[in-house]
Amino acid sequence: MNPVENTLPESPLHGIQDTLLDKHGVRLSIKRDDLLHPIIHGNKWRKLKYNLIAFRRSGKSELLTFGGAFSNHLYASAAAGKIFRIPTRAIVRGPQLDSQNPTLRFAKACGMQLHPVTRSEYRQRDCTEYLEQLKQRFTKAFILPEGGTNAAALKGVAELANSLPQHQFLVCATGSGGTLAGLLSGHTQTQVLGIAVLKNAEYLQQQISELQPSPNCAWRLLCEHHDGGYGRFSPELWQFCQWFEYTHKVPLEPIYSGKMMYALWQLIEQGYFPSGSHIIAIHTGGLQGKDGLRYRGLIGAD
Repeated sequence: MNPVENTLPESPLHGIQDTLLDKHGVRLSIKRDDLLHPIIHGNKWRKLKYNLIAFRRSGKSELLTFGGAFSNHLYASAAAGKIFRIPTRAIVRGPQLDSQNPTLRFAKACGMQLHPVTRSEYRQRDCTEYLEQLKQRFTKAFILPEGGTNAAALKGVAELANSLPQHQFLVCATGSGGTLAGLLSGHTQTQVLGIAVLKNAEYLQQQISELQPSPNCAWRLLCEHHDGGYGRFSPELWQFCQWFEYTHKVPLEPIYSGKMMYALWQLIEQGYFPSGSHIIAIHTGGLQGKDGLRYRGLIGAD
């Protein structure tokens, strides 16, 4: 059997006890997908799993993908290349690359070849003509979109949804929309809430609908909790992440899962969820991003 196809043990469900939850009569569990794989954390493993299987069946000999300098997807793809002995390349938003960047140092240590491009070129990453040029340049490459979001990724995320116990609300951070669309592909009778982590994210509603035109349940994308935009966060958000880790023993970063949990906490305070609801929040990993935030001086040492 292809080692990629081997089934990992399901990640644990972490119950949260807090006076806020008691006050509003709701249950909160966290699906600890940050613990799913020791290196390829959370939704990145979910998205990569079936793409790696497709790669093995494609006849191609290397993997090419896209990412920013601190990208969780780039980190995970590089790690997967090392673990499964797949040569990897990445088109990286540049134009200059910082050799001391912890994410890029890890990627290079895994053997990933980095190809920095200008920001204007990077914006073409989804354009058909640009992708055709890359196919001609890298003839042996299996091309994976930024963030790993495609039909194969949805299949992996659907497995997460299928693993969950009964609940009324399922909540996830939303960047590219792939995780939310994948949850909608699973057999879960619930409402899925996506917390957009970037500013002006309303366009993602159309992308999610295109990725999953026949969702298995109701869903909403909440676009008011971006806390300044992608990669941005307030001191209050970071303080919440630190408080939550200290109090509930769940590590958070302020870009994805921390932003999602902060928004969820505010929604509970506002009485958004009916009394008696069981809410499951998906911890999608991304904790390597804290190294990049420390490197840039945006957070202190733990």
